[in-house]
Amino acid sequence: MDRNPSPPCSDAEEEEGDAVGNTVYSKHWLFSVLTRLIEVIAPAEPDPAASPEGARTELDEEMENDICKVWDMSMDEDVALFLQEFNAPDIFMGVFAKSKCPRLTEICVGILGNMACFQDICMSISKDENLGQVLLQRLCDSDSPTLLETSRLLLTCLSQPEVANVWVERIRENPSVYDCVCFIMSSSTNVELLVKVGEVVDKLFDLDEELMLNWIKSGTCRSVGPSVDDSPEELPDFKIVPCILEAAKQVRSDNPEGLDVYMHILQLLTTVDEGIQAIVQAPDGGKETWSLLYELVCQELCQPDDPPIIVQEQKTVLASILSVLSAMFASQTEQEYTRMRKSKSCFFLLIRILQYMEGCGKRAVENSKESEQEETGRTDVNEEDFHLKILKDICCELLSNMLQELTKENTLEGLHQGHLNEQTCSCAFQNLLPLYSASVESFLEVLREADQTLADNLEKRFPSLKVHT
Repeated sequence: MDRNPSPPCSDAEEEEGDAVGNTVYSKHWLFSVLTRLIEVIAPAEPDPAASPEGARTELDEEMENDICKVWDMSMDEDVALFLQEFNAPDIFMGVFAKSKCPRLTEICVGILGNMACFQDICMSISKDENLGQVLLQRLCDSDSPTLLETSRLLLTCLSQPEVANVWVERIRENPSVYDCVCFIMSSSTNVELLVKVGEVVDKLFDLDEELMLNWIKSGTCRSVGPSVDDSPEELPDFKIVPCILEAAKQVRSDNPEGLDVYMHILQLLTTVDEGIQAIVQAPDGGKETWSLLYELVCQELCQPDDPPIIVQEQKTVLASILSVLSAMFASQTEQEYTRMRKSKSCFFLLIRILQYMEGCGKRAVENSKESEQEETGRTDVNEEDFHLKILKDICCELLSNMLQELTKENTLEGLHQGHLNEQTCSCAFQNLLPLYSASVESFLEVLREADQTLADNLEKRFPSLKVHT
């Protein structure tokens, strides 16, 4: 069995209790590595001939291997507690303040990230104001691996209810966090980093609406951001929506989960009026946002040759995208890009999703019956039903808005292409009635001009419409 190097055999072997907790790891070995780490950042006899550039060189191979082993070991709670007792976070503070080696900084942040996975240690780290401020400053680092580990650490802390508010407040009081996050989202091509930063932003917005509002309104002043040296660098005047869109474009092809995260961030923005306005009152009037989302739903997600079960797999990202499109369509119907001649593909996609969901619903009922005696199975089905219901509600809201904008020209085109027929219209009516009866009646009037027979057949299938026509 592989293990870390043993401590010196002379005295250490005679000592009892050298193992860390219930592990096979050696306390003396850990102690020696941390001691050497202190010497790395504060050498007893610094070399006066060493230049600033020389200080930036990589760690020597032995030290890097050993500190990486500590990084791996820190995933064990006993080791994490030992490191905490040895004041490892304070040592890492010294690393952040003095080291010019990006690899060493990355590893130390990574170790802290592992330690923060344990509640008591996370609380201790989070309540240390100096350490908290220093860690937030790591977001302004120019080294992508360090940024990734810093984002991972922040997400770990934000995911623990006992300390989440501490970090939200700390971030709210540090405007530079906004600038650094926006800089990463708008300029990085590192997909793994973009996904993790997106998860941090998504968590922050979900936890605190006030912080989200502050970030929506930010971008009116410049502040210090990433720099490759000790001198501050002035960042561009960032706006949150373009930065989110740029990150979404980077992750869309390589990481479906990452795309889901960024679409959910946009959806969270639409839960407040200020967020909707930030989207539709961008310099391009929201055209870039609409175009990206329109491409995703009409060219990449839930396509005609996909099996209906695809709705199950894409339900969360579809719900987020359609929710944003619905908010934009409702607030900016006069915009060129939202007019039905530009949006008809999205309209027909909504009907297809509803058709697919009917098949998924029937399958869910069958699965529920089969697992009637399995409590876990019933819970899973209920959760699926919940997410599908959200998607259905969003689909119906957007579809009802689009129905009111359909013209005779759009309707004739849909009939000619086969998208509009008795089956698809019946599916739409079945889902929209009675909540959106006004929209259905409006569409039926237009349909009557395009295809009287189809309109009459639909009236027969839905008698409640007759009294209004």
